[in-house]
Amino acid sequence: MIEIAGVSRSFGDRKVLDDVSFGVESGRMTGFVGGNGAGKTTTMRIILGVLAAHGGEVRFGGRPIAAQDRARFGYMPEERGLYPKMKVAEQLVYLARLHGLAAADAKREADGLIERLGLAERASDTLESLSLGNQQRAQIAAALVHRPIALVLDEPFSGLDPIAIEVVLGVLRDYAAQGAPVLFSSHQLDIVERLCDDVVVIGGGRILASGSRDELRAAHSGSSFEIELGGPGADAGWVRDLAGVEVTRLEGGFARFDSSDEAAAQAVLAHAVADPALSVRRFGQVTPSLSQIFKEVVR
Repeated sequence: MIEIAGVSRSFGDRKVLDDVSFGVESGRMTGFVGGNGAGKTTTMRIILGVLAAHGGEVRFGGRPIAAQDRARFGYMPEERGLYPKMKVAEQLVYLARLHGLAAADAKREADGLIERLGLAERASDTLESLSLGNQQRAQIAAALVHRPIALVLDEPFSGLDPIAIEVVLGVLRDYAAQGAPVLFSSHQLDIVERLCDDVVVIGGGRILASGSRDELRAAHSGSSFEIELGGPGADAGWVRDLAGVEVTRLEGGFARFDSSDEAAAQAVLAHAVADPALSVRRFGQVTPSLSQIFKEVVR
């Protein structure tokens, strides 16, 4: 587990991180989201030791993180950092060897990632000759090729088309399933919602929300409900006439309504169940998307 405990950081008089604390559980994918300048990249650089914290500490496995730990991490910076004139396969083998893998192991790991990430036909090409999307795939391979014990990725899906995103998602899911903690930032909240077990929202250098995906959804569900009716009398217009509810959307047998009173919401369900001409197909509290939660906590 990676633990960020009370980390602060300033650049001159500007405080960019203020008592930042959260954990990245082993075997789980943690999405790190926030607007531009929120503090995501600075936090990741402190985890990797690229920047020093001015307060707090980073722990790995329950103890202060050490240089030998960081040497075994996989890191993908937002800015591509590979050698542009070096061939893809040679570069991956070289990086794996720098991390201590034997030559045969390095080649095996590089070949496997090249195949999985769809780079087999470009393995002998220089990095600078690749499209931006393929350069991104090569950068992801570079972060994984040395069998890291933890993974920190800054905007790994930037520049990838939908097919490439699915390929990368599969690779990252398999990697997390091996038990290592995975932290990645992304502006693509739909991807974070699909991929992550846990989500951390940062804004203005402070943690605004954190928890499992389901915990955050439950905490921000609010007072909006939906009911969907079937049967010959499937018209939900009557919901507007009940006390304590405000209909926000009405389409035939479907109604979405707000109610701060749980009893009033349940009265809608009871009314529908008591009518023999109606059948209740669905009733429940509206679960917000990650995008909706993000907008709520950062405003």
